[in-house]
Amino acid sequence: MGSSNPQNADDIFAKYFGASSPFGTKSPNSSPSSSTTTSYRFDPRNADDVFQEFFSYGSGTSTSSMPKKKPPPLECILPCSLEELYSGSSRKMKISRDVVKANGRSVQETEIISIDVKAGWKKGTKITFPDKGNEQINQLPADLVFVIEEKPHVMYTRDGNDLIINHKLSLADALAGTTVNLKTLDGRNLLVPLTGIVIPGYELVVAGEGMPISKNTGTKGNLKIKFDVKFPTRLTPEQKRALRRDLEG
Repeated sequence: MGSSNPQNADDIFAKYFGASSPFGTKSPNSSPSSSTTTSYRFDPRNADDVFQEFFSYGSGTSTSSMPKKKPPPLECILPCSLEELYSGSSRKMKISRDVVKANGRSVQETEIISIDVKAGWKKGTKITFPDKGNEQINQLPADLVFVIEEKPHVMYTRDGNDLIINHKLSLADALAGTTVNLKTLDGRNLLVPLTGIVIPGYELVVAGEGMPISKNTGTKGNLKIKFDVKFPTRLTPEQKRALRRDLEG
């Protein structure tokens, strides 16, 4: 039987890692030849301290060094007339928001921002101002977002890039022809000649007189004129005879 050679934990650790303990350092008072038992000074650092030393943070990291979260954007409705969306416009908006100062105090600041509404923008278009929303402690400032909303118009209705208008026409004009004079959204007088017979519900398409197409500069949609022919509510016997005579040729 060979003699056993018991080793303690320190010996085993020293064999593989070159030091007798992972938790201590050799005492400066000991000498290599003084004895077979070496004394150690306990290292007071805990696991968090060691982790902090190697990776710059531990489980006890302060909240000030944690990454700040960005809250959801603050959305505001921006009502625009159809004229503004046709020609484009510039808006000045006064906003007030909460801001966190370096001392941690929250104060309210007021600012004037400019919004350039582009010709052809549609309902639902969003204009984002980064970091112009409210700010809270330990959070990044929110973004401020304006959402375009179209105001109703007294004459025109928008359908995508097209404009629709309903126009009343007398029976005489529907049969004999006339020229329709329309006021456009940019203030022009648009003359549309009617040379044929217009029946009730007839829709005339005028190319290139609709809304500007924002993604294709210089192009526009169409204008659709829907005619409502007004019939007389009554005719005298003489008018009926004259009408029949004229229609029957």
